[in-house]
Amino acid sequence: MLCSLAATVAGGVAHAKRAPAAASATAAPTHDPAMHASGFMAGLRGGRVADPKANGFDPRRLVRDFDHGKTTRLASGRVLREWEIEAGEKEIELAPGVTFPAWTYNERVPGPALRGREGELLRVKFVNASGHPHSIHFHGIHAATVDGVPGAGAAVIQPGGKATYEFTAAPFGLHLYHCHAFPLAIHIARGLYGAFIIDPAQGRADADELVMVMNGFDLDADGENEMYAVNSIPFAYMADPIKVARDAPVRIYVVNLVEYDPINSFHVHANLFEYIPTGTSLFPSEFTDTVMLCQGQRGIAEMRFPNAGRYMFHAHQSEFTELGWMGQFEVA
Repeated sequence: MLCSLAATVAGGVAHAKRAPAAASATAAPTHDPAMHASGFMAGLRGGRVADPKANGFDPRRLVRDFDHGKTTRLASGRVLREWEIEAGEKEIELAPGVTFPAWTYNERVPGPALRGREGELLRVKFVNASGHPHSIHFHGIHAATVDGVPGAGAAVIQPGGKATYEFTAAPFGLHLYHCHAFPLAIHIARGLYGAFIIDPAQGRADADELVMVMNGFDLDADGENEMYAVNSIPFAYMADPIKVARDAPVRIYVVNLVEYDPINSFHVHANLFEYIPTGTSLFPSEFTDTVMLCQGQRGIAEMRFPNAGRYMFHAHQSEFTELGWMGQFEVA
């Protein structure tokens, strides 16, 4: 029932926002709650969400998909870890009948969750196969020449161009990457971002690990989001809950990359989690059920579920929840 109700919310808002200009001229303001409510029943039915086959990526896989790249051991004994990333353009389906003209890294939004280990030499080969200038800017510690910003080193890469970013993996923690071409807000809002994890040299304790990248989608290019999600597809984890084992450790890498909204949050029902901001420590700073995140903020949430059942997780901004940023854990 929750999934069905939530899904109709997204459909109603999306259809309302994408209405022809002639129709909207005499309608209530786009963000009028009454208008949203009246559109719910005209939206998604029966809890249907976007078809992953249409997008070429599936949020059910993304939540546990960590890209470890290709490794080789150098003569010095040091590990070299390499990835290839291509910027492109692709229309993705957010909900049945609702599409978004995305800019992508490796044909998906978010881009791959890159994962290495502290102290390794990281090398990212970047190809701009799109029609717009792009770059990759990594959060973390590195030289200015590989910062992916205009006027420094490889800077912004023109269409058809290539660049290589090479740096030492430091510090350990949960980081992120995104395009830093201008106008920056548009390049991020269109989908050029992803999680970037550097594991501590000694590793972390074993756990069922998940990655959740928060995103928003501006469907009509007015600088306001009409749909929200983690891992891009609104209500995907309501329709198909994330399965975890009872009493087993769960570790969630949470990254906020929503553009146009100053703050986001992560909240879990009927449980609390230990939270490590930015993941740059082995010890949590608080025990809570809700954390607030500005854009670019991130952290690691660790928890166990002592009871079987289905438990919601979502933003604690009600608007975001009703517009897609909502899911469930299924504990067994």
